[in-house]
Amino acid sequence: MVKVKICGLKEEEHIQAAVSAGVSWIGFMFAPSKRQISVDRACELARLIPSHVKKVGVFVNPTEQDVRLAVEEIGLDYVQYHGSETPSFIRDLGYPSIKAISIRGYEDVEKASHYDVDYYLFDAPGTDYAGGSGHVFDWSLLDQLSIPKKRVILAGGLNHENVASAIDQVMPFGVDVSSGVEKDGRKSSELIKQFIKAATNISVAETNALK
Repeated sequence: MVKVKICGLKEEEHIQAAVSAGVSWIGFMFAPSKRQISVDRACELARLIPSHVKKVGVFVNPTEQDVRLAVEEIGLDYVQYHGSETPSFIRDLGYPSIKAISIRGYEDVEKASHYDVDYYLFDAPGTDYAGGSGHVFDWSLLDQLSIPKKRVILAGGLNHENVASAIDQVMPFGVDVSSGVEKDGRKSSELIKQFIKAATNISVAETNALK
């Protein structure tokens, strides 16, 4: 079944909505963004997350100290690097990792092969901030991907209306959403539930079709 990551959560009700709907990963944003939260706030929210749901810290060009503090204080399961971090920086820190790569063309897809990480998150280029923009990139650029699909997380402009098509075309291990589950700039519990249902329904259908 396709894994679902909801990123940029800041409030208890949205954590609870995501967990109850069957989310796989919850992302805390520590980089400059309207969704940025403090380590202390993330610690409070982490108490609501059961052990089977993975906690991800999202960083953009952090210092080693920034990452180590968050991992140790919150108990992060994965560190997501969304900036221009080098392969050696990520390797030397040694945490389970996700490298986000902004896709403008196929040359960006090829950058993924430079990194030795657990998962690769392919996203559309950011606008006001580094990271996701809420826009869709050309999914066909991933057709010739040399990295196994079981290590691919698809992001960028996904919502409950297009996530099924995205999964059908790309066949990723997981999907990631932030702005696609927001209404008037704030996370929506209803949209979170709709997204998770849409993403997991197609994966269940695909599994049944293979039987």
